[in-house]
Amino acid sequence: MIVLSVGMPRAGSGWHYNLIHDLMKTTGCADAHDIREKYRLQNIFTEVNCNIGVLSARRLGMAALPALFGNTFVIKAHAAPTRASRLLSALGLLRITYIYRDPRDAMLSAYDFGQRALTKGRPNAFSHLSDFEKSVDFMMEYVHIWERWMSEKNVLVARYEDLLINYDEESVRLVNYLKLDGNRFEVQKVIEQYRPGVSNGQQGLHFYKGKIGRFRSSYNDGQQQVLKEKLASFLPRMKYDA
Repeated sequence: MIVLSVGMPRAGSGWHYNLIHDLMKTTGCADAHDIREKYRLQNIFTEVNCNIGVLSARRLGMAALPALFGNTFVIKAHAAPTRASRLLSALGLLRITYIYRDPRDAMLSAYDFGQRALTKGRPNAFSHLSDFEKSVDFMMEYVHIWERWMSEKNVLVARYEDLLINYDEESVRLVNYLKLDGNRFEVQKVIEQYRPGVSNGQQGLHFYKGKIGRFRSSYNDGQQQVLKEKLASFLPRMKYDA
């Protein structure tokens, strides 16, 4: 079985992936990095977090091969659902989680992250977001992807803000969805390692800012009005105030 950790960019998706990855490791399942090497999937599972990219039939088909041989592993994505992901989910080969964040904060975080990388001479996937307009267009794509995930069945949906504020409740939901024994010491240990505020060098625990509602003090009135209009039909459904 494949556990697919999907997330809106800059919405704690790395944190969520690493939490899920280490929770699943308590079952003795395979590491996706080892699966990538063993099955020569370097072009399918990329980056540190074994990101599958788009959920195309080809990519998911290749990813499903090791799962059909009895391997369970965790991979990551930011992409929209597809017929292929829906089919593998229905067949029990794919278990999916999705995390999102207030898109205004996610957008600001993406811009900041990209610009910081530029100043260090190491541009990243967000460095092209050179102004407010480009950032809005970029984030709206992922807002529409959010909308598509909300209509999917058998997907555990989490909000970044809820994971920060109600970590105990959200971690229980996650453990139950993954069908793990939350009373096991190993499971509890992982949950504590990824608790917000813990700093022990664990990958996935670092947040540059992560503040809820930071966009309100960072964007001017005109920019906030643009976001309010663009997101008018989405924010209530996402459970955020305008």
